[in-house]
Amino acid sequence: MTVVGGWQPPAYPYDRLVPLRAAADALPGGVVDLSVGTPTDPPPAVVLQVLADADRGSSLRGYPPAVGTEVLRTAASSWVTSTFGSSAFVEPDQIGACIGTKEFVVTMPGWLKLRRPGRDTVLYPAVSYPSYAMGAELAGLRAVPVPVDDAWRIDLSSISSEDAARALVLWVNTPGNPAGGLDDLAAAAAWGRDRDVMVFSDECYAEFTWEGAPRTILGLGGGPDGTDGVVALHSLSKRSNLAGLRVGWYSGDPEVVGYLREVRKHAGLMVPGPAQRAGAAALGDASHVLTQRVLYRDRLERMRAILAEGIGLEVTLPRGGFYLWAEAPGGDAWGLAERLATQAGALVSPGDFYGSAGSAYVRLAMVVPMARLEVLAERLGC
Repeated sequence: MTVVGGWQPPAYPYDRLVPLRAAADALPGGVVDLSVGTPTDPPPAVVLQVLADADRGSSLRGYPPAVGTEVLRTAASSWVTSTFGSSAFVEPDQIGACIGTKEFVVTMPGWLKLRRPGRDTVLYPAVSYPSYAMGAELAGLRAVPVPVDDAWRIDLSSISSEDAARALVLWVNTPGNPAGGLDDLAAAAAWGRDRDVMVFSDECYAEFTWEGAPRTILGLGGGPDGTDGVVALHSLSKRSNLAGLRVGWYSGDPEVVGYLREVRKHAGLMVPGPAQRAGAAALGDASHVLTQRVLYRDRLERMRAILAEGIGLEVTLPRGGFYLWAEAPGGDAWGLAERLATQAGALVSPGDFYGSAGSAYVRLAMVVPMARLEVLAERLGC
């Protein structure tokens, strides 16, 4: 049945790459996929062991708690303190589990709209993860992009008083996807507190911060523990190469986290029991993250050199994250993407996937082994 005038989903960004993927895959040795930030490195051995023993403790047989097991939430609480310091401490009861963070990003605005029906706007960085805007659209809310500065940081001063008064949520993302910017999280927390706007901070790449220590918005909000008005979002997908396990969590403002935990119970949003056990094990092991940091940093530097030597494209290393954000010659991002696909067999993401303000750039995800980057170097003669 055809419905006229109803909302229709736009083309999924990565589906637009099908012709470029075919061109890249036609080269001997096939495509080198740098388009999606999906990890390809091995997960930690301790996680594999926990998954192999999944039936112990009946984690397969019973319904897992939607809020997250006490073991997982306690592990997440300890991880926050060890990663960001004691000032960021959150109690396990200030933490809720989610089925990967994308699910949370796109459903949360709709839940909060029910709580605050007088607000109708989601603010998010103009160059950013597309799910921030999609979450607003799926909830029937206004999706309003906030300009970013030359360092790809959100420019809070550019938000109009009208948009601020209507704002339900402000998203920040540090380190940022796709450009690797590092927002001033203290300023974001203060902005939201002064305007009674919840600030959600997506920190899924925190352990891949290259300039300074990992940073969080936890401890920077209002209230005695610095969490009033702020919620941080974290994930095992990137830090532990566990994107397929779908384990994430949100933490912060006790009232808002408590509200979302209750709503999500009713919606039946539960991280599978074995995944929760494995997630707790991953959070207890820091050594594999140190190894992963070296891998990503080496790949960023090597790919930067390949682009410079192979096609004369100079790229600045990101302040955080594992993406290269490369400005296309003449601002023709799709032209650069086609050139990389046909000449090097590299599949990359044109910047308009992340907002029109990024349309002159391409994003390259450093998720493939170094040997695959060397295939690109060989094809480009460098």
